Amino acid sequence: MIGAPADLAGLARILLSSQCKSVAFLTGAGVSVASGIPDFRSPGGMYDSLRPELITATPIQQQMMKDDPTYVVEKNMFLQNSFPYLEVRRPFILGTQQKKWKPTIAHRFMELLHTKTGKLTRAYTQNIDGLTEACENIPPEKIVAVHGTICKVSCEVCGTKVESFDDFCDEVRVNIKDIYKVDPEAPDESKPIRCKSCGRAAVKPTTVLFGSSLPQEFFERATEDLPSVDVLIVAGTSLMVSPANGLVYNVPESTLRVVVNNQPVGSDLGIDYSSNAKRDFFAEGNCDEVFLDLIEHLGWLDDLALFLDELPESSAALLQERLKSTSR
Repeated sequence: MIGAPADLAGLARILLSSQCKSVAFLTGAGVSVASGIPDFRSPGGMYDSLRPELITATPIQQQMMKDDPTYVVEKNMFLQNSFPYLEVRRPFILGTQQKKWKPTIAHRFMELLHTKTGKLTRAYTQNIDGLTEACENIPPEKIVAVHGTICKVSCEVCGTKVESFDDFCDEVRVNIKDIYKVDPEAPDESKPIRCKSCGRAAVKPTTVLFGSSLPQEFFERATEDLPSVDVLIVAGTSLMVSPANGLVYNVPESTLRVVVNNQPVGSDLGIDYSSNAKRDFFAEGNCDEVFLDLIEHLGWLDDLALFLDELPESSAALLQERLKSTSR
Protein backbone atom coordinates (compact mmCIF):
# COMPACT_ATOMS: atom_id res chain seq x y z
CA MET A 1 0.00 0.00 0.00
CA ILE A 2 1.22 3.51 -0.87
CA GLY A 3 0.64 5.70 2.15
CA ALA A 4 -0.73 9.23 1.87
CA PRO A 5 2.04 11.84 1.47
CA ALA A 6 2.38 14.83 3.78
CA ASP A 7 2.57 17.34 0.92
CA LEU A 8 2.99 17.79 -2.84
CA ALA A 9 6.73 17.18 -2.61
CA GLY A 10 5.92 13.79 -1.09
CA LEU A 11 3.41 13.09 -3.84
CA ALA A 12 6.07 13.92 -6.45
CA ARG A 13 8.43 11.40 -4.84
CA ILE A 14 5.70 8.75 -4.93
CA LEU A 15 4.95 9.37 -8.62
CA LEU A 16 8.63 8.96 -9.49
CA SER A 17 9.17 5.93 -7.24
CA SER A 18 9.25 2.28 -8.32
CA GLN A 19 6.28 1.71 -6.00
CA CYS A 20 4.09 3.64 -8.43
CA LYS A 21 3.61 1.93 -11.77
CA SER A 22 0.07 2.89 -12.77
CA VAL A 23 -1.66 6.28 -12.51
CA ALA A 24 -5.24 7.01 -13.55
CA PHE A 25 -7.10 10.32 -13.62
CA LEU A 26 -10.74 11.25 -13.21
CA THR A 27 -11.20 14.85 -14.33
CA GLY A 28 -14.08 17.31 -14.33
CA ALA A 29 -14.85 20.88 -15.34
CA GLY A 30 -12.26 22.33 -12.93
CA VAL A 31 -9.34 21.25 -15.12
CA SER A 32 -10.72 23.27 -18.05
CA VAL A 33 -11.70 26.49 -16.25
CA ALA A 34 -8.47 28.26 -17.21
CA SER A 35 -9.16 27.62 -20.90
CA GLY A 36 -12.19 29.92 -20.83
CA ILE A 37 -14.38 27.14 -22.19
CA PRO A 38 -18.13 27.95 -22.04
CA ASP A 39 -19.77 26.75 -18.84
CA PHE A 40 -23.22 25.28 -19.36
CA ARG A 41 -24.39 24.80 -15.79
CA SER A 42 -23.10 27.69 -13.65
CA PRO A 43 -25.05 30.93 -13.03
CA GLY A 44 -24.77 33.02 -16.18
CA GLY A 45 -23.82 29.95 -18.21
CA MET A 46 -25.53 28.79 -21.39
CA TYR A 47 -28.35 26.98 -19.63
CA ASP A 48 -28.99 29.87 -17.26
CA SER A 49 -29.13 32.42 -20.08
CA LEU A 50 -31.00 30.21 -22.57
CA ARG A 51 -33.71 31.94 -24.62
CA PRO A 52 -35.89 29.12 -25.98
CA GLU A 53 -37.98 31.53 -28.06
CA LEU A 54 -34.97 31.97 -30.37
CA ILE A 55 -34.54 28.23 -30.92
CA THR A 56 -36.11 26.41 -33.86
CA ALA A 57 -38.72 24.35 -32.02
CA THR A 58 -42.46 23.94 -31.50
CA PRO A 59 -44.16 26.06 -28.81
CA ILE A 60 -44.43 22.96 -26.60
CA GLN A 61 -40.72 22.18 -27.02
CA GLN A 62 -39.81 25.80 -26.30
CA GLN A 63 -41.85 25.70 -23.09
CA MET A 64 -40.14 22.46 -22.04
CA MET A 65 -36.73 24.09 -22.51
CA LYS A 66 -37.89 27.18 -20.63
CA ASP A 67 -38.99 25.03 -17.69
CA ASP A 68 -35.82 22.90 -17.83
CA PRO A 69 -32.95 24.04 -20.10
CA THR A 70 -31.34 20.60 -20.00
CA TYR A 71 -34.02 19.45 -22.47
CA VAL A 72 -31.65 20.97 -25.04
CA VAL A 73 -29.44 17.90 -24.53
CA GLU A 74 -32.17 15.30 -23.83
CA LYS A 75 -32.33 12.27 -26.11
CA ASN A 76 -36.05 12.23 -26.91
CA MET A 77 -35.98 15.94 -27.68
CA PHE A 78 -33.01 15.46 -30.02
CA LEU A 79 -34.64 12.58 -31.87
CA GLN A 80 -37.78 14.67 -32.38
CA ASN A 81 -35.89 17.86 -33.23
CA SER A 82 -32.10 18.14 -33.57
CA PHE A 83 -32.09 21.94 -33.90
CA PRO A 84 -32.12 22.88 -30.18
CA TYR A 85 -28.93 20.87 -29.55
CA LEU A 86 -27.16 22.08 -32.70
CA GLU A 87 -28.20 25.74 -32.36
CA VAL A 88 -27.20 25.99 -28.69
CA ARG A 89 -23.95 24.12 -29.27
CA ARG A 90 -23.07 25.81 -32.58
CA PRO A 91 -20.44 28.22 -31.16
CA PHE A 92 -18.92 25.43 -29.07
CA ILE A 93 -18.67 23.09 -32.07
CA LEU A 94 -17.16 25.71 -34.39
CA GLY A 95 -14.93 27.12 -31.63
CA THR A 96 -13.51 23.63 -31.09
CA GLN A 97 -12.69 23.34 -34.79
CA GLN A 98 -10.96 26.72 -34.65
CA LYS A 99 -8.97 25.64 -31.56
CA LYS A 100 -10.42 28.60 -29.69
CA TRP A 101 -9.78 26.86 -26.36
CA LYS A 102 -6.43 25.34 -25.40
CA PRO A 103 -5.37 22.61 -22.95
CA THR A 104 -4.48 23.98 -19.52
CA ILE A 105 -1.57 23.24 -17.19
CA ALA A 106 -3.75 20.50 -15.66
CA HIS A 107 -4.09 18.81 -19.06
CA ARG A 108 -0.39 19.22 -19.79
CA PHE A 109 0.44 17.56 -16.48
CA MET A 110 -1.24 14.37 -17.66
CA GLU A 111 0.69 14.64 -20.92
CA LEU A 112 4.02 15.13 -19.14
CA LEU A 113 3.31 12.25 -16.78
CA HIS A 114 2.93 10.02 -19.83
CA THR A 115 5.96 11.28 -21.77
CA LYS A 116 8.28 11.53 -18.75
CA THR A 117 7.35 8.34 -16.87
CA GLY A 118 5.10 6.15 -19.03
CA LYS A 119 2.91 5.63 -15.95
CA LEU A 120 -0.33 7.10 -17.32
CA THR A 121 -2.73 4.18 -17.53
CA ARG A 122 -5.87 6.13 -18.37
CA ALA A 123 -7.37 9.61 -18.27
CA TYR A 124 -11.11 9.38 -17.60
CA THR A 125 -12.53 12.78 -18.43
CA GLN A 126 -16.09 13.83 -17.69
CA ASN A 127 -15.59 16.87 -19.92
CA ILE A 128 -16.91 16.98 -23.47
CA ASP A 129 -14.55 19.81 -24.49
CA GLY A 130 -11.94 17.68 -26.27
CA LEU A 131 -9.04 19.39 -24.47
CA THR A 132 -7.52 16.16 -23.17
CA GLU A 133 -7.65 14.81 -26.73
CA ALA A 134 -5.93 18.01 -27.91
CA CYS A 135 -2.78 16.98 -26.02
CA GLU A 136 -1.06 15.32 -28.96
CA ASN A 137 1.42 13.32 -26.88
CA ILE A 138 -1.33 11.44 -25.04
CA PRO A 139 -2.23 8.40 -27.16
CA PRO A 140 -5.98 8.34 -27.95
CA GLU A 141 -6.32 4.90 -26.34
CA LYS A 142 -5.21 6.43 -23.02
CA ILE A 143 -8.29 8.70 -22.95
CA VAL A 144 -11.83 7.71 -22.05
CA ALA A 145 -14.38 10.47 -22.68
CA VAL A 146 -16.92 9.35 -20.09
CA HIS A 147 -19.67 11.64 -21.39
CA GLY A 148 -18.53 11.65 -25.01
CA THR A 149 -16.71 14.46 -26.76
CA ILE A 150 -17.51 17.44 -28.96
CA CYS A 151 -14.74 16.63 -31.44
CA LYS A 152 -16.03 13.26 -32.68
CA VAL A 153 -19.27 12.94 -34.64
CA SER A 154 -21.75 10.17 -35.35
CA CYS A 155 -25.42 9.50 -36.03
CA GLU A 156 -27.44 9.19 -32.83
CA VAL A 157 -29.83 6.73 -34.54
CA CYS A 158 -27.70 4.28 -36.53
CA GLY A 159 -24.27 4.98 -35.02
CA THR A 160 -22.53 5.68 -38.32
CA LYS A 161 -19.38 7.71 -37.67
CA VAL A 162 -18.58 10.92 -39.51
CA GLU A 163 -14.88 10.54 -40.26
CA SER A 164 -14.15 14.23 -40.77
CA PHE A 165 -14.94 16.65 -37.94
CA ASP A 166 -14.09 19.50 -40.33
CA ASP A 167 -16.71 18.33 -42.82
CA PHE A 168 -19.33 18.23 -40.05
CA CYS A 169 -18.34 21.74 -38.94
CA ASP A 170 -18.75 22.96 -42.51
CA GLU A 171 -22.29 21.59 -42.48
CA VAL A 172 -23.03 23.22 -39.15
CA ARG A 173 -21.67 26.54 -40.40
CA VAL A 174 -23.94 26.65 -43.47
CA ASN A 175 -27.03 24.85 -42.15
CA ILE A 176 -27.47 25.86 -38.51
CA LYS A 177 -28.52 29.39 -37.56
CA ASP A 178 -26.70 31.43 -34.96
CA ILE A 179 -29.08 32.19 -32.08
CA TYR A 180 -26.36 34.30 -30.41
CA LYS A 181 -26.10 36.68 -33.41
CA VAL A 182 -22.30 36.76 -33.51
CA ASP A 183 -21.74 35.12 -36.92
CA PRO A 184 -22.92 37.35 -39.80
CA GLU A 185 -22.34 34.47 -42.24
CA ALA A 186 -24.79 32.14 -40.47
CA PRO A 187 -28.05 31.23 -42.23
CA ASP A 188 -31.32 32.85 -41.11
CA GLU A 189 -33.01 29.47 -40.73
CA SER A 190 -31.69 26.04 -39.76
CA LYS A 191 -31.78 23.10 -42.14
CA PRO A 192 -31.40 19.43 -41.16
CA ILE A 193 -28.00 17.74 -41.21
CA ARG A 194 -28.84 14.22 -42.32
CA CYS A 195 -26.96 10.97 -41.83
CA LYS A 196 -25.56 9.67 -45.10
CA SER A 197 -26.37 6.10 -44.02
CA CYS A 198 -29.89 6.20 -42.55
CA GLY A 199 -31.11 9.60 -43.74
CA ARG A 200 -32.22 10.76 -40.29
CA ALA A 201 -31.49 14.29 -39.06
CA ALA A 202 -29.56 12.86 -36.14
CA VAL A 203 -25.90 13.69 -36.79
CA LYS A 204 -24.17 15.29 -33.80
CA PRO A 205 -21.01 15.25 -31.70
CA THR A 206 -20.75 12.08 -29.62
CA THR A 207 -21.64 13.85 -26.37
CA VAL A 208 -23.92 11.69 -24.21
CA LEU A 209 -27.48 12.98 -24.14
CA PHE A 210 -29.64 12.81 -21.03
CA GLY A 211 -31.49 9.51 -21.25
CA SER A 212 -28.62 7.75 -23.07
CA SER A 213 -26.18 5.20 -21.70
CA LEU A 214 -22.52 5.99 -21.17
CA PRO A 215 -20.08 4.62 -23.77
CA GLN A 216 -19.40 0.93 -23.23
CA GLU A 217 -15.71 1.78 -23.34
CA PHE A 218 -15.99 3.44 -19.91
CA PHE A 219 -17.14 0.23 -18.24
CA GLU A 220 -14.70 -1.98 -20.16
CA ARG A 221 -11.66 0.20 -19.42
CA ALA A 222 -12.59 0.67 -15.76
CA THR A 223 -12.88 -3.10 -15.29
CA GLU A 224 -9.51 -3.54 -16.99
CA ASP A 225 -7.65 -0.65 -15.30
CA LEU A 226 -8.81 -0.31 -11.72
CA PRO A 227 -7.43 -3.51 -10.13
CA SER A 228 -3.84 -2.43 -10.81
CA VAL A 229 -4.03 1.37 -10.33
CA ASP A 230 -1.47 2.57 -7.77
CA VAL A 231 -2.50 6.25 -7.75
CA LEU A 232 -5.89 7.72 -8.71
CA ILE A 233 -5.86 11.49 -9.20
CA VAL A 234 -9.30 13.07 -9.01
CA ALA A 235 -9.17 16.63 -10.33
CA GLY A 236 -11.70 19.43 -10.71
CA THR A 237 -14.84 17.37 -10.21
CA SER A 238 -17.64 17.49 -7.66
CA LEU A 239 -17.85 13.67 -7.67
CA MET A 240 -21.63 14.06 -7.80
CA VAL A 241 -22.18 12.29 -11.11
CA SER A 242 -22.64 8.54 -11.22
CA PRO A 243 -21.32 6.14 -12.43
CA ALA A 244 -18.08 8.05 -13.11
CA ASN A 245 -17.67 8.80 -9.40
CA GLY A 246 -17.62 5.06 -8.75
CA LEU A 247 -13.96 5.00 -9.77
CA VAL A 248 -13.00 6.34 -6.33
CA TYR A 249 -14.44 3.38 -4.44
CA ASN A 250 -13.76 0.70 -7.04
CA VAL A 251 -9.98 1.04 -6.93
CA PRO A 252 -8.18 -1.35 -4.54
CA GLU A 253 -7.76 -0.37 -0.90
CA SER A 254 -4.03 -0.13 -1.56
CA THR A 255 -4.55 2.67 -4.11
CA LEU A 256 -3.51 6.20 -3.13
CA ARG A 257 -6.37 8.59 -3.90
CA VAL A 258 -5.41 12.21 -4.59
CA VAL A 259 -8.09 14.92 -4.75
CA VAL A 260 -7.16 18.19 -6.48
CA ASN A 261 -9.99 20.65 -5.92
CA ASN A 262 -10.94 23.95 -4.33
CA GLN A 263 -12.96 22.15 -1.69
CA PRO A 264 -13.33 18.63 -0.27
CA VAL A 265 -15.52 16.32 -2.36
CA GLY A 266 -16.52 12.68 -2.15
CA SER A 267 -16.69 12.28 1.63
CA ASP A 268 -19.91 10.32 1.09
CA LEU A 269 -17.93 8.01 -1.24
CA GLY A 270 -15.43 7.20 1.48
CA ILE A 271 -12.68 9.75 0.87
CA ASP A 272 -11.07 10.60 4.19
CA TYR A 273 -10.13 14.22 4.82
CA SER A 274 -9.04 13.72 8.41
CA SER A 275 -5.47 14.40 9.56
CA ASN A 276 -4.80 10.68 9.96
CA ALA A 277 -6.01 9.61 6.49
CA LYS A 278 -4.01 6.60 5.37
CA ARG A 279 -4.74 6.43 1.63
CA ASP A 280 -6.24 9.83 0.75
CA PHE A 281 -4.42 13.09 0.05
CA PHE A 282 -6.16 16.45 -0.48
CA ALA A 283 -4.30 18.96 -2.66
CA GLU A 284 -6.50 21.96 -2.04
CA GLY A 285 -6.65 24.72 -4.61
CA ASN A 286 -7.16 25.73 -8.21
CA CYS A 287 -6.25 22.86 -10.56
CA ASP A 288 -3.72 24.79 -12.65
CA GLU A 289 -1.96 26.15 -9.56
CA VAL A 290 -1.78 22.76 -7.82
CA PHE A 291 -0.50 20.95 -10.90
CA LEU A 292 2.04 23.71 -11.54
CA ASP A 293 3.35 23.24 -8.00
CA LEU A 294 3.50 19.48 -8.55
CA ILE A 295 5.31 19.92 -11.87
CA GLU A 296 7.89 22.07 -10.11
CA HIS A 297 8.42 19.44 -7.42
CA LEU A 298 8.87 16.85 -10.17
CA GLY A 299 11.50 18.99 -11.87
CA TRP A 300 9.46 19.34 -15.06
CA LEU A 301 9.09 23.15 -15.30
CA ASP A 302 11.37 23.33 -18.34
CA ASP A 303 9.32 20.64 -20.04
CA LEU A 304 6.12 22.54 -19.34
CA ALA A 305 7.73 25.74 -20.62
CA LEU A 306 7.91 24.14 -24.08
CA PHE A 307 4.09 24.42 -24.16
CA LEU A 308 4.07 28.10 -23.14
CA ASP A 309 2.79 29.40 -26.48
CA GLU A 310 0.13 26.68 -26.58
CA LEU A 311 -1.37 27.40 -23.15
CA PRO A 312 -4.47 29.54 -22.57
CA GLU A 313 -3.76 33.09 -21.44
CA SER A 314 -4.29 32.58 -17.70
CA SER A 315 -2.28 29.35 -17.64
CA ALA A 316 0.56 30.98 -19.56
CA ALA A 317 0.63 33.94 -17.18
CA LEU A 318 0.79 31.58 -14.21
CA LEU A 319 3.70 29.66 -15.74
CA GLN A 320 5.59 32.80 -16.74
CA GLU A 321 5.38 34.13 -13.19
CA ARG A 322 6.66 30.82 -11.82
CA LEU A 323 9.55 30.73 -14.31
CA LYS A 324 10.52 34.27 -13.29
CA SER A 325 10.43 33.43 -9.58
CA THR A 326 12.55 30.31 -10.00
CA SER A 327 15.20 32.13 -12.07
CA ARG A 328 15.81 34.81 -9.42
